[in-house]
Amino acid sequence: MIPLTTEDVSKLVQEIRREHGLPDSPFRIDEVRYDKEGDKLFIIAHDRTDKSVIIGNSLVIGKLRERLGVKQVTVYSNLDLEIKRRKLEEAEKLISGTELEFLLPIIEAEKKFPPRKWPSVKGDIKTLVFLSFNARALIGFAERLGLPYEAVGIRYAFPKLNYKPVEAEPREIFFPNEEGPTRLAKEKKAKLVLADFPFSLKFKDEVALLNPFRLLHIGFFELKYLFGFERPGVYDKKALIRFITDLTYEGLMESTDGANIIWRMWRK
Repeated sequence: MIPLTTEDVSKLVQEIRREHGLPDSPFRIDEVRYDKEGDKLFIIAHDRTDKSVIIGNSLVIGKLRERLGVKQVTVYSNLDLEIKRRKLEEAEKLISGTELEFLLPIIEAEKKFPPRKWPSVKGDIKTLVFLSFNARALIGFAERLGLPYEAVGIRYAFPKLNYKPVEAEPREIFFPNEEGPTRLAKEKKAKLVLADFPFSLKFKDEVALLNPFRLLHIGFFELKYLFGFERPGVYDKKALIRFITDLTYEGLMESTDGANIIWRMWRK
């Protein structure tokens, strides 16, 4: 693919919007980055309003990908990336001086995102993975970092995944209880628990409770492409709405993705 300028992409977005009868709304693109290795184009919009115009309810971004012939087109705003950088600075402070310092090279790499280029990292800490909403991503993260892990979760929640069933409430698919996983980790002499906790990192009874995606501020859309996604078969519908609302508010899920997930999971 030939190098594109912000002007090139802006013209294409305007053309696509006009062709499909969308309003001729003004927008500003500050930067365009192309990842040749992954064949991905990253558009950095000036602010979130500009980002919405460029995405065009997914239609514009989809047509732009087709026109350019690239594998993926993703739009971020400068505010998105600034929030991410601040979260990563907080993450560095949280893990400094702990057994989780092996994550520092990953944090440093995330500061340069996009694109995402993780260095080879191996974590030598016994880990318990509690399969919650992002179950496939949690397993993928543990395997990517070479963590020696055992996966546990609610019976029948993820029939396509290999794990040991444990007793837990359906709402814990979205809001894992701290007590159960901590107790189980101590029984298995694990020092780390990975789950979709509503916080990034907490230490409880000498066990690290980690939501790696909150720590690194990686949203649902990115996780789905990184590791895949498996919708849970057992869950609490009211907890689902609160969970999706929280992620959307914190910038970890696009509202369109959230609405789609709620619609599909409430139909069951």
